[in-house]
Amino acid sequence: MRSAPTSHFLFTLPSALGLLTLSLPVLAQQTPSLEQRLAAMEARITAAEQRAEEAERHAAEARQELEQLRAPQLATLPAPSQEQLVDRQANAAFGMPSGSEPNLASDGAPPAASAPPEPLSGFEFGGYARSGILFNDHGNGGKGGPYFTPAGSVGGPVGRLGNETDTYVEAQLSYNQVFDNGTQARYMMMLADGVETLNDWTSNESDLNVRQVYAELTALPALRGSRAFRDATFWAGKRFDRDNFDIHWFDADFVFLAGTGGGIYDIQPTDWWRTNLSMIGRSYGDYSGAGGSDDTQAYIFTSNNFFGPWQWMVNAIRANDNEYNCRANRYGLTEEECEALTTNSRDGKSAESGVHSMLAYHGESFFGLREGSFKAAFMAGGGLGAELKSIGGDSELLSDARAMRAAIYGTTPINRTWSIAPALMAEQSKDRYVEGDRYDWISFNTRLAQAINENFELQYEFTWQNMDLSPKGYAGRESVKGSFAKLTFAPTLKPITGDFFMRPELRAFVSYLDWTSELDDYSTTDALGSNGFTSGQWQFGLQMETWF
Repeated sequence: MRSAPTSHFLFTLPSALGLLTLSLPVLAQQTPSLEQRLAAMEARITAAEQRAEEAERHAAEARQELEQLRAPQLATLPAPSQEQLVDRQANAAFGMPSGSEPNLASDGAPPAASAPPEPLSGFEFGGYARSGILFNDHGNGGKGGPYFTPAGSVGGPVGRLGNETDTYVEAQLSYNQVFDNGTQARYMMMLADGVETLNDWTSNESDLNVRQVYAELTALPALRGSRAFRDATFWAGKRFDRDNFDIHWFDADFVFLAGTGGGIYDIQPTDWWRTNLSMIGRSYGDYSGAGGSDDTQAYIFTSNNFFGPWQWMVNAIRANDNEYNCRANRYGLTEEECEALTTNSRDGKSAESGVHSMLAYHGESFFGLREGSFKAAFMAGGGLGAELKSIGGDSELLSDARAMRAAIYGTTPINRTWSIAPALMAEQSKDRYVEGDRYDWISFNTRLAQAINENFELQYEFTWQNMDLSPKGYAGRESVKGSFAKLTFAPTLKPITGDFFMRPELRAFVSYLDWTSELDDYSTTDALGSNGFTSGQWQFGLQMETWF
């Protein structure tokens, strides 16, 4: 018989109440009070803070160890570009950039873009060097150099392969700093020397000197809010301009701006316009006793503007008291000849000012036809600006001097084994040193490289130069008209073939030189026609060249 619901309820309610009463002390013991919970939470927070501090300490130690490991690696990083080294040596002697030229004549695909590395503090070392021996078919020392023809006296180059007689070296040491506020600083020094002796000890002939010494500041916090100057680099000292560029095969700069002064790089007024501003000084040296100051200096004010691949450079040059500027012992002139030259034809006509301008295009293909690169430029100048390559570098120009120059070169692979690099440069100038003088020349050069295997290639170079020079007796020179040609064959060892700018290169070479015999009469002090060095010459040699 089932129990009534009421009697069941009466039985279970007291039981439940009793169980609840008995369990209250136990629950009270298991549930912490509010004060206990707060104390426990505070203890956990304290422990977490201690662990965080310990982790930060370990992270700081790890960062310090990483910096110590990474800093020495700067010594092994490639130097900036043969624009900045090819442009340096070229800038200097071959004017070549910062050694890190791109693989312009390679069949390989370009490397993938990567995020720029964080700036590091530490030392960098870079350099350029060439050294070799040159001799003729009679076993005598050879003659050569990119500027050894008559046109070379006014900047007309010929191909350099198998045509260099010197040992030339540059050593560049720089120190980079990153400060706590983000400011970046760079100090740079470059030593250079060049000799033509074959001896190992050359102190009696050495031209060792400091060619560059300057400091830079960039990423200045005070300018982060300025659109135009937040990425600008400020500099002062003695240097080659960062944006000089050259035709390496000629050892000839399009322009070579160098001296002592200061300026600002990478001012960005708009998204499509970047500009550099600078003032650079050059000393014109001691003059003859013909009069005037012996401490005349030239000041070059430069605005260098970039619009995508286009470049427009404008230079204004001023050199007060430059009327009497014939330097004795230059071009073989005696003190008396220099004074007579100044008095008879130069007094009151020497330039004290000048202008120079260049319009250039930096192409990322081979004239728009295929992979590779090319550069082209047109330059014009007057007065002291009529020296079109070494800006402000010739104090002897007349105020009426005028000059125009065009230059172009390119590099491209023809196929998987052959590459080619043609170059052309031409100039017309008049009234340079004597009223009525005229200097016209054109130089063409082509270098070919044939890769035989991964480390061995055959290089070929053909150069042709035509000139019509009428110096009007300046420095004892005679008017001449004619042409010069050179053909060079050079078996070459290098780390990797297929890249015109890969160095080092170890070369053996043979060159054949020929020229119009009339060119021998240009000057008694130049190479052509001297000591049996006549047209139809064979020359041989060995050479190394490197940059990094």
